[in-house]
Amino acid sequence: MSERETADDELLARRIARGLSRALARKGWTSLLEVPLASGRRADLLALSDDGRFLLVEIKSSAADFRSDRKWPEYLEWCDLFAFAVAEDFPFDLLPAEPGVYVADAYDAALRRPLQMAPAMAPARRKALTLRFARLAAERLRREYDPGV
Repeated sequence: MSERETADDELLARRIARGLSRALARKGWTSLLEVPLASGRRADLLALSDDGRFLLVEIKSSAADFRSDRKWPEYLEWCDLFAFAVAEDFPFDLLPAEPGVYVADAYDAALRRPLQMAPAMAPARRKALTLRFARLAAERLRREYDPGV
């Protein structure tokens, strides 16, 4: 992939993340982007509901992005619900049939296919993930208010 294609993919991924975050917020979910997991993986978007459920969304900006990255089944142990998020012109036939699919742009997102339920998360993992989510959100907010420290 060329530098230009990579830059275009990154810009599109940010737009998808923005629209999805907005849509999820209207439904009561709080989301964070690029959340490192204890497994060493990084969730593109991790959202937390009012009742403590986690939704993990893998953002795919292009067919090449999807083809080069087949790790999505590894995310199922880190969430209650799983989905892909793509742009409207993404070739949907590339996506596996099981996971949910959001279609998003920079302003909004719509659920195109129902969310996939993941296996039950162990209570210790849920607690650790909740703490990780809270600490990451607090640290990002602190950096906004005091970027020099």
